[in-house]
Amino acid sequence: MTADLKLRLSAQAAAEGFDACRICRPDAIPQVPGRLAEFLSRGRHGQMAWLADRSHWRGDPATLWPEARSVVMLAQSYAPETDPMEGLAHPESGVISVYARGADYHDLIKKRLKRLARWLLAEAGEGEQVKVFVDTAPVAEKPLAEAAGLGWQGKHTNLLSRDLGNWFFLGAIFTTVALEPDAAEAEHCGSCTRCLDICPTQAFPAPFQLDARRCISYLTIEHRGPVDEALREGLGNRIYGCDDCLAVCPWNKFAKEARELRYAPRPGTEGPALEELATLDDAGFRARFAGSPIKRIGRDRMVRNVLYAIGNSGLARLKPVAQGLAEDPDPAVADAARWAAARL
Repeated sequence: MTADLKLRLSAQAAAEGFDACRICRPDAIPQVPGRLAEFLSRGRHGQMAWLADRSHWRGDPATLWPEARSVVMLAQSYAPETDPMEGLAHPESGVISVYARGADYHDLIKKRLKRLARWLLAEAGEGEQVKVFVDTAPVAEKPLAEAAGLGWQGKHTNLLSRDLGNWFFLGAIFTTVALEPDAAEAEHCGSCTRCLDICPTQAFPAPFQLDARRCISYLTIEHRGPVDEALREGLGNRIYGCDDCLAVCPWNKFAKEARELRYAPRPGTEGPALEELATLDDAGFRARFAGSPIKRIGRDRMVRNVLYAIGNSGLARLKPVAQGLAEDPDPAVADAARWAAARL
């Protein structure tokens, strides 16, 4: 029964638009608590206090929901059609991470997860339960996905797949249904260090280790207040996230084309003019990025990032833009404006 159900579950997942479906046990990642504890003890989580506050759940999925007997891990491609790094050659424009150029993946994937979970309950019979997660709860998605055989955590700590490259989102269904687990995936990075070598801010202390405090994705999205001046030049014109370590991975030659049209870039997310973004007020920011994951950082953090990009642009014509924000009510924006003006 469970073998047949597993096959039908995989087929149903594909029908829902997922590109891969694998299964593991909730207790399949015994190595995570130790790795997480070391990461936290070194302070590499920066201002992400929630990682420490919820580490007991993230380190042991079995404690998150003790009744769960299986974890269904699912992947959905968002592979870009163009080179995500080409925008770095245009300093007058901002570069937004590929995943944030389209609709908010949290909303899209959660709806699919819920439909698939309802299907599983209907097929498994009475008395079974499910819970769905997509990057919003203390779930160790990447280690669970590795344990389930979806891929492996590469030297850049992101998940890699021989079938999907590294351009894909993850979702999880925890369930009381006992499903046969899949074999874990082995690491296939070999001697390649492209992802480590490309990092503009040297955020990788060693292969398979990340110091978030130096990561551009962390600095532009999670970090509040001024960014360390020693790191600002490395941001270049990246104003929301960074894809460099993902973009150079050789495994992307196997990446599947994104089937979800709503992951395609929305107007204004590919090469937006820095001068225009710098003038956004709170209402303008919320209107422009409604329905986008970018909305979570708010106007102040976005304009701060834009000003760092202006300071790195080398374009003297943008100096008045920076000077006009030197007295902004937000201290981090004002500091970034003065820094940018001085650079130009």
